[in-house]
Amino acid sequence: MFKGNIRNVGNYRWTICALLFFGTTINYLDRQVLSLLHPILEKEFNWTNSDYGTITAVFQLAYAFFMLLAGRVIDKLGTKKGYATALVIWSVGAMIHAYAMEIGKAAGTVLSILGITGMSVSVLGFLIARIVLGMGEAANFPAAIKATAEYFPKKERSLATGIFNSGSNIGAILAPLTVPGLAATWGWQSTFIIVGALGFIWLIFWWIYYDAPLQQKRLSALELAYIESDTVYDKLTAGSPAVIQISWRRLVTLRQTWAFIMAKFVTDGVWWFLLFWLPSYLTGQFGLTGVQITLPLAVLYSMTMVGSITGGWVPMYFINKGYSSYDGRIKAMFYITLFPLVTLLVQPLGHISYWIPVVLIGICASAHQAWSANVYSIVSDMFPKAAVGTVTGMGGMAGGIGGALTSYGVGILLDHYKEINNMPVAYTMIFTFCALAYIIAWSIVKLLVPSMKIIKIEDLQHS
Repeated sequence: MFKGNIRNVGNYRWTICALLFFGTTINYLDRQVLSLLHPILEKEFNWTNSDYGTITAVFQLAYAFFMLLAGRVIDKLGTKKGYATALVIWSVGAMIHAYAMEIGKAAGTVLSILGITGMSVSVLGFLIARIVLGMGEAANFPAAIKATAEYFPKKERSLATGIFNSGSNIGAILAPLTVPGLAATWGWQSTFIIVGALGFIWLIFWWIYYDAPLQQKRLSALELAYIESDTVYDKLTAGSPAVIQISWRRLVTLRQTWAFIMAKFVTDGVWWFLLFWLPSYLTGQFGLTGVQITLPLAVLYSMTMVGSITGGWVPMYFINKGYSSYDGRIKAMFYITLFPLVTLLVQPLGHISYWIPVVLIGICASAHQAWSANVYSIVSDMFPKAAVGTVTGMGGMAGGIGGALTSYGVGILLDHYKEINNMPVAYTMIFTFCALAYIIAWSIVKLLVPSMKIIKIEDLQHS
């Protein structure tokens, strides 16, 4: 228990939170470019909804697979080197979208030699670019959650997570405000290059200002004591994340691990749908194109900032009333699951004005970010720091698989109902899924982990 005056401990940990915020902003800005350019690329390359669904699904599968590996790598390399490496990979991946046709032609030649034919050159090129992007972007959350576990005591972690996670909202807001204008002025290829290059600017600040707490010269002794005050059992790994070897076999036997995995698997598909399909939804249902989409999307994603930060604050209210960190968080998460139910009204009320769906979907997206801030934080509540990256990666992989299945299914669903000229039915089914996913996920988490139980390092070490 920390016995000093919290007002005097210092605030360097919030500088780290700011770095994570801007890194996450760039992460989401890079992945969002494709969805905003989709109407342009669809016409230029004659894509179907299934083509686009396949491209987004492959990104999510790559994201899922490499998140599992990324969590392990972050735990071994440490947060500083691991995050920096990932950012270089995803920034390059974002930029090479501009050369998708050239990449597709080269890959197509190789495949034809192997006797594999029939795939569109443009689809193949974008698939490869998205795989590289997903490979790098997968490390963002394992690294950020691990950094949060390193720099914040448990009671502040959901707030810190909510703040840096709101970077995803800022990235989603900046994308519609900048991408259409860049594409109109410079073309879609230059847009991918310009946006992708932003990560290298952030990398300079990350390398200067981030070190593990025990090596951080800018961190006062009092603030370090405050950070470490409620994590006595895993202090020995705070400055050297590779000291302890975590057993995957033991992790997968724990209910706590599966609670996080299932929470991500069931709900991440909603967020991926909101990221990758909303521009197409506004175009297909309301005829909005180009810069007309900018304001509705900016408003919608601005709403998500409220959810991300508020969702991080609400558990603190319960924790300050005496709940354990996990019990306070699970209580907050239940109230959060009620807000996405408003998406059941999207189709019934959508004919009045497109602003009604924008606001209702914005409420759902805001709730997702509140949910996400708490779901990530339950990992650092229950697991030692040496395992946080690995467990986050495992859940991220499950979320990516859930997202890939959602994206692929949405593409097929929209193509099917487009053929019979009944798209509203397809969207009714999709928004019903969005409404119910969180209640289902919360029920699974509560069933698997009814109350707080901390996993200790010795429970996870190799024999």
